[in-house]
Amino acid sequence: MQPDLFSGPQAAPSIPGLTYQADFLAPEEEAQLLAILQTLPLEPAQYKTYEARRKVLSFGGAYDFSANRLRPGPPLDERLHPLRSRVAAWMGVAPQALVQVLVAEYQPGTPLGWHRDVPDFEAIAGVSLGAPARLRFRPYPPDEAAKRKAVQLEVAPRSIYRMEGPARWGWQHSVPAVEALRWSITFRTARGQSGSARFVD
Repeated sequence: MQPDLFSGPQAAPSIPGLTYQADFLAPEEEAQLLAILQTLPLEPAQYKTYEARRKVLSFGGAYDFSANRLRPGPPLDERLHPLRSRVAAWMGVAPQALVQVLVAEYQPGTPLGWHRDVPDFEAIAGVSLGAPARLRFRPYPPDEAAKRKAVQLEVAPRSIYRMEGPARWGWQHSVPAVEALRWSITFRTARGQSGSARFVD
């Protein structure tokens, strides 16, 4: 079930609710965003007593894994508002529906383990910058049958992906250790808000 990741542009695996688009951003747009991200005060992600190699900064809300609750976060940096509006249009929601934004830096050798996003959020969209990465998926819960059904997608620089419905709740995802510096900007709607926030052009 795993595609050949080096045979050219990739289509998303056939997982209901998963959408992928390459070249969402132009190279000059990526360069402008990278210049902004490098000025942000990212810190290592904390998972209870574990400090990850991945550095992050949350806007609109940050999940406290020690207390298992979402805590308030700073408002989105105004320099990222144009990207939020563009992602919202691609998703078919109002910009204000994207209530949480997570900026993450992956230094070479940094992975992201198997997980589903925290339950406070519904639809998820991620923009990738810098180096490419592989996004792996497996059905949830992760029993032996699920592991045999794992699929993967090469996430190219300047691309965007979206997870909702079955892809969001019925699958886990992970990122193996990256080979070069990569950034991601993840946008999330509040749980139960995705459908009500939709608009029609």
